[in-house]
Amino acid sequence: MSASQGPAQRLFAAGKRLLGSLLAIGETRLRLAVLELEEERARLMGLLMLAGLSLILLMLGIGVLTTLVIVAFWETHRLAAIGVSALVLLGSGGLLALRVIQLARRRTLLAGTLRHLASDRELVEASRESR
Repeated sequence: MSASQGPAQRLFAAGKRLLGSLLAIGETRLRLAVLELEEERARLMGLLMLAGLSLILLMLGIGVLTTLVIVAFWETHRLAAIGVSALVLLGSGGLLALRVIQLARRRTLLAGTLRHLASDRELVEASRESR
């Protein structure tokens, strides 16, 4: 009777080892995903802080520059100076908005995790084909 239980026990032990390996791989990939999310969050917070500060400084600089242009042409071409300044500001804002949309469409979140999962899938498929 012990001879008939030997292969079954080995099969059960192999199944447990396989399940343990799958859980370890899943845990590793999950840890990688969490690490990437934390790095991305820290990067985004830094970017938001810098972007906010740069926007404030740019707005102040543009306001002062626009005022300087209008004052310089006040006597001769004040309406033209105001119109040109407005067009330059609106055009620059539109171009920057298009650039922001272009950057926002780029996918970088969990890129490393997705790359590792794809390589894992390829390895599993290659091992299936070699059998």
